[in-house]
Amino acid sequence: MNLRNYMEVCIEEKLNEVLPNIECCDCEKCKMDITAIALNSLPPKYVVTQKGELYTRLYAFQQQMEADLAAAITKAAVIVAENPRHFE
Repeated sequence: MNLRNYMEVCIEEKLNEVLPNIECCDCEKCKMDITAIALNSLPPKYVVTQKGELYTRLYAFQQQMEADLAAAITKAAVIVAENPRHFE
């Protein structure tokens, strides 16, 4: 297993759940911009081992974490919707 920021996985999973409820473009470029902005607003959760990933998964299921992910994605989507780069 490699070093990875487990928040990337959490954001990717939550993005597909939250994005349909937000008035924002869902092209790949906009999704990547939303992901990057959301990740920059959240603390990283680095894991190296499968055991570390398991502990992080348990943490990710806490209600506050779910709310933080949804809020970060929503804020990021508003920023991207106001300044879409998919035309570049």
